[in-house]
Amino acid sequence: MKRSWIRIIALIAVAFATDATAEPWFAVQQGVKCVACHVNPTGGGMRNEFGTTWSQRVLPARQLDTGDFNWTGALSEHIALGGNVRASATYVDVPHQDSTSEFDIDEARVYLLLEPIPQRLSLYIDERVAPGSADNRELWAQFWWSDRSWYVKAGQLYLPYGLRLEDDTAFVRQVPGINMTTPDRGIELGYEGLNWTAQLAVTNGSAGGAETDNGKQLSARAEYVASAWRFGAAASFNDADAGNRSLGGLFAGLRTGPVSWLAEADYITDDALGESGRDQWVGLVEANWRFAAGHNLKATAEFFEPDVDVDEDEQNRWSLVWEFVPVQFVQLRTGVRSYDGIPQNDLQNRTTAFVQLNAYF
Repeated sequence: MKRSWIRIIALIAVAFATDATAEPWFAVQQGVKCVACHVNPTGGGMRNEFGTTWSQRVLPARQLDTGDFNWTGALSEHIALGGNVRASATYVDVPHQDSTSEFDIDEARVYLLLEPIPQRLSLYIDERVAPGSADNRELWAQFWWSDRSWYVKAGQLYLPYGLRLEDDTAFVRQVPGINMTTPDRGIELGYEGLNWTAQLAVTNGSAGGAETDNGKQLSARAEYVASAWRFGAAASFNDADAGNRSLGGLFAGLRTGPVSWLAEADYITDDALGESGRDQWVGLVEANWRFAAGHNLKATAEFFEPDVDVDEDEQNRWSLVWEFVPVQFVQLRTGVRSYDGIPQNDLQNRTTAFVQLNAYF
């Protein structure tokens, strides 16, 4: 039986693939906000006790019996631990070039949460320990008001903007430049109401690097969350000596039966690109079909306009991914991503395939 599963996974890995991974569809499917499952109110990173329990009891195809032990991440009332490891095999086919394939460690991350005052004061660390040298992604202190409707956060943090996709190569994460590889240092004020979630951040605007000028980056995000749908808007402005950069976007989610939809569109004005600046826009539509317990089929369509003043330079790509959670804390992904760009650029017309193992706790 085990050999049969290995053969099936291997065959599907050849037929399908991509490095696309997105988690906001969980929230759309369940009708909750990011703060319901994550330590970070804007999502991503370490899961809280509810998120960890949900990922064990609801997400997998079946739950292995662990007796009386139930991992929640809590080591004590004041300390919690988490982490994940992603390893993959990838195949890339570029027209007029030899195809390539490789095994790689995508990432290994460790999360640590310290709560000197439970439910009020938190100290959080998100450390990427592999591949390569250690790289701090988030390190912040957060204080909640007594009714947990408002909070203030300071340190190194992910900027609030759009959908918090796990796939940092998605056009809507890559082109705006706000993703999980570009945290910044500053302060964030957030609000969590019954249906509303909103954040405003003031940061250096240097993507976590040293400050090089007196300008700052302002980022804001607001979203209304209903049980079966959600809609939000985001904006960001970076005042930099190299050239100002402004972003504006709309995003949404919708649940239709077993299918959860995500959509986002962003418009970017970057004065640092070209002699007189450049306007760009990107879009994404994603469908997630949870057709059985532990199984999700993801289809994604993306669009990128690199310069609105230039005709016929658009880029498109489509992805199809199967995500399988056989038991708690283990996820297998396999899929395909097809790129469609200008004929003169072979790299913009490549096809990639992957199979990935994700172990998390």
